[in-house]
Amino acid sequence: MATLAFNREEISPRQLKPALLELDGISRESVEAHYKLYEGYINKRNEILAKLGEIDVSAANQVYSELRALKVDLSFALGGIKNHEIYFEHLGGNGGEPDGLARDLIARDFGSVAAWRADLKATGMAGRGWAWTAYDWDEGRLFNYIGDAQNTFPVWNATPLVALDVYEHAYFIDFQTDRASYIEAFFANLDWGVVNDWVQQYQITP
Repeated sequence: MATLAFNREEISPRQLKPALLELDGISRESVEAHYKLYEGYINKRNEILAKLGEIDVSAANQVYSELRALKVDLSFALGGIKNHEIYFEHLGGNGGEPDGLARDLIARDFGSVAAWRADLKATGMAGRGWAWTAYDWDEGRLFNYIGDAQNTFPVWNATPLVALDVYEHAYFIDFQTDRASYIEAFFANLDWGVVNDWVQQYQITP
């Protein structure tokens, strides 16, 4: 799940996994259009960092407004990169019930997989941009967080394990305004093997 978004050198989009073009209920057309937005965040990130490199911060009084605009836009672009890299990486599976450590964590912190699923769906229906299942290292537990934009509601010291994009661009081609059906399709295509790999990578234990 590591991203190159923190590097100052230009980066390129990650390749779209072939499995994402054959999702159950989410069309190839929708995925390809969605991927173009991710490419746009990559391009915007590269553009902004190049511009920031040209600003003389020793003359800060003269550049505050420009610096603010660039850094706010950068936070949005970086959020778009990181959120979408998680989103695309953990789709392409068979959905169903989680197994392994992911199942154990969800059962411990939500009581059951059904309760977790219902809460994440409700969070996604309530949000304007994203819903995440993240492990909060300070709380020592999973929680479903809401985000209304790429760069709002960051939760410090928390690691996202499931990223549900609920912007209209994620579902309008296939579902029009039926966000609830899109969320069900999202669940049906989750790759729990990828999620479990992240749980192991970050050494999260039930």
